[in-house]
Amino acid sequence: MAKWGKLSFAQKKCVSTIGMLMQKTDMVQEGSRIGIAVSGGVDSFVLIRTMLIRQAIMPFNIEMMVLHVNPGFEPDSHRPLTEWCRDNGVASHIELTDFGPRAHSPENKKKSACFYCSRLRRKRLFELCEQYSLSHLALGHTADDLVTNFHMNMIQNGRIDGLSANEPFFGGKLHMIRPALMLEKKYIKSAARQWELPIWANRCPSNSNTKRSEINEWLEGEWKKFPGSRNNTFNALRRWQLDLNMKTT
Repeated sequence: MAKWGKLSFAQKKCVSTIGMLMQKTDMVQEGSRIGIAVSGGVDSFVLIRTMLIRQAIMPFNIEMMVLHVNPGFEPDSHRPLTEWCRDNGVASHIELTDFGPRAHSPENKKKSACFYCSRLRRKRLFELCEQYSLSHLALGHTADDLVTNFHMNMIQNGRIDGLSANEPFFGGKLHMIRPALMLEKKYIKSAARQWELPIWANRCPSNSNTKRSEINEWLEGEWKKFPGSRNNTFNALRRWQLDLNMKTT
């Protein structure tokens, strides 16, 4: 880890928490080829930065590359990522699509714009994993996403479900992994600032105007009423999700 310099508390928290989850869920093995889906937001950018450190200290060899599917609101928004990957010697596949505008057009008559765009981007990521013979697709979901997703499923869909840390697809040919699933966003934001990562703004017209953002606002309001309830919620759901994943590995 020496080549990365001295790490701050938040940076160490990112490296250690992601490493813990990877180890407990047997997330990767010798020869794993990992595509890291990077949106340009803080979560996925910190994930690739942290995974590079994990790669350097792992006792076995893995390969990694960045996958970025630009939804098309700003054709050159990914330029900072392109330059960062070049400067840090990280292999990448970065492409421009029209998925975002299509999701907000008459083409999408029944689904929310976020659902439609997400489905198109996920399909493309799966295609890229096959194209590059990748064994894993890593997403930047955090503990905050786990908590929100759990409540969305319970309130909107009437089921108890979270986010899997390690989930097989296509008969086990590809594993979708979420290495940062036990990590709170407050540490990710601090680490991103300290690493001076070139995060760019999300220009999607539906940003911050979704059911997910409504659930987040509701949860924040409830947590303010009861001291300690936020930490209790996060700890309970992290233990629950980790237990589920450890039973299936």
